[in-house]
Amino acid sequence: MEKILKHAALPGRILMASIFIMAGLNKLFSYEATGGYMDAMGIPGALLPLVILLEVFGGLFVIVGWNTRLTALALAVFCVSSGVLFHYDFSDQTQATMFMKNLAIAGGFLLLAANGPVTKQKER
Repeated sequence: MEKILKHAALPGRILMASIFIMAGLNKLFSYEATGGYMDAMGIPGALLPLVILLEVFGGLFVIVGWNTRLTALALAVFCVSSGVLFHYDFSDQTQATMFMKNLAIAGGFLLLAANGPVTKQKER
């Protein structure tokens, strides 16, 4: 089991991080529309560069395992915050699902923050 866990860590980090890298790049290429959407939701569009940097570089840091615990914690906070700020309409099933997706991803990042980039726990 330990061997499986060792080899699962990198693919797991890649899968968790890829959504953020893609989202950050998409925001970069649709900068004005994304900034306008943020403004319309009451979030200053001026924060968009920070969001893009966190998503792209945070995702890359998680993949390569650099400063993983801190980056995972930052991305967990980002997931919960963006869920609360943008997916709060629980009467819309799509928004409720997006909110729960954000919480699930935040949970994965909290586990990554707690255990670091490679899990070396022994089977119990």
